[in-house]
Amino acid sequence: MIFEDIKTELLRLLILVITLLILRKISVLSVAKLGRKTGINEARIHLIIRYITVNFILIGILVAAFIFGTEFKDLALIFSSVFAVIGIALFAIWSILSNITSGIIMFFSFPYKVGDKIQIHDKDFPIEAIIEDIRAFQLHLRLDNGDLVTYPNNLILQKPVTLLKKDAIDDGHDAL
Repeated sequence: MIFEDIKTELLRLLILVITLLILRKISVLSVAKLGRKTGINEARIHLIIRYITVNFILIGILVAAFIFGTEFKDLALIFSSVFAVIGIALFAIWSILSNITSGIIMFFSFPYKVGDKIQIHDKDFPIEAIIEDIRAFQLHLRLDNGDLVTYPNNLILQKPVTLLKKDAIDDGHDAL
């Protein structure tokens, strides 16, 4: 029977899955707690949780390959080929990766939140607006005239920003 031949590998795989699920749960709870403690909106928290889940799945696939007897040189050949193709493809879209990475950095260390009024000191296009949403690739900024500006995450980390008013969305608007 097939299962008797790979009983040890299946047991190791089960231990791997349980371990990764526990580590994922701890990571998700930690990120959610940190996000809520610092006032980050739920959409951004869920985005970071998705990144964590994908990383644990990739780690699980890698370790499972070793459990079932794949040798390092075989995996190295596969991964180097895949990463070469991905690297060439991603070079063309480096700005997207830059914005995603910036979004992750902003999740943990961005001092401004949704509702804050900020001023971006850009000599070509200075912006004074309220942060309406912080997404994976860009910020949604609402200008005083009502226009919506999308500003790339990687640029917001490169430009000086001044906080003009905290939670400006709540100012002047009474809840019904």
